[in-house]
Amino acid sequence: MATAMAATAAERAVLEEEFRWLLHDEVHAVLRQLQDILKEASLRFTLPGSGSEGPTKQENFILSSYQVKGVLTLQGDALSQADVNLKVPRNSQLLHFAFREDKQWKLQQIQDARNHVSQAIYLLTSRDESYQFRTGAEVLKLMDAVMLQLTRARNRLTTPAALTLPEIAMSGLTRMFAPALPSDLLVNVYINLNKLCLTVYQLHTLQPSSTKNFRPAGGAVLHSPGAMFEWGPQRLEVSHVHKVECVIPWLNDALVFFTVSLQLCQQLKDKISVFSSYWSYKPF
Repeated sequence: MATAMAATAAERAVLEEEFRWLLHDEVHAVLRQLQDILKEASLRFTLPGSGSEGPTKQENFILSSYQVKGVLTLQGDALSQADVNLKVPRNSQLLHFAFREDKQWKLQQIQDARNHVSQAIYLLTSRDESYQFRTGAEVLKLMDAVMLQLTRARNRLTTPAALTLPEIAMSGLTRMFAPALPSDLLVNVYINLNKLCLTVYQLHTLQPSSTKNFRPAGGAVLHSPGAMFEWGPQRLEVSHVHKVECVIPWLNDALVFFTVSLQLCQQLKDKISVFSSYWSYKPF
């Protein structure tokens, strides 16, 4: 019995020493690695110009389908220019519309994702190299806070807002073009994963004599033909939907950085949690 107790005490001493090493050394090594990765992610969002304080670089993205062709210019988290040609299916008429020169359209998804990355970096840098973690619970709390920010950043890019058609009509994007968009067109722009998406909705008015059962459409990322809504005194229906998209390479990089960082956080949490299984009480 005494030998067994001595062995148990020796094992406990070894485990406690390993746990102290984990808290004092490995945790800070992981925090440094996370900071490096997230700083790279942050650089993807800022896209600086030639000087450190210079203007944000402009990037042109070509979107093309049979009916829609255009160029969208992205400057950081804002669309600074848009030039779109739409071939109307019913009469092959070619419509052209572009942003007014004094207008930019903020892509809130990119701005929010960048802010969440900045908050994650702030959390990581709030514990410098001299800081001594005293308990595993303290590390778990920090990892949970960082993972929350990273998950929110990723979700802002992977989960576009579900908007009703009246919300799209009221968004202000339709008032940014010159010449003004025809009353039978709606436009929406959003981020989905690593892609910049442009959707053009063609509408037609439902006449009072229409025998269609009017059912207003709810919120959706992409509405389908046949979706109906009320706008002022009119009842409208979507007749055609044109969606074009293109990949933004640096958003793809950012999503990879988020995934790797979340994996590192989870691995550290798992290592901390493993030690709790060796004791009937929590040593942290």
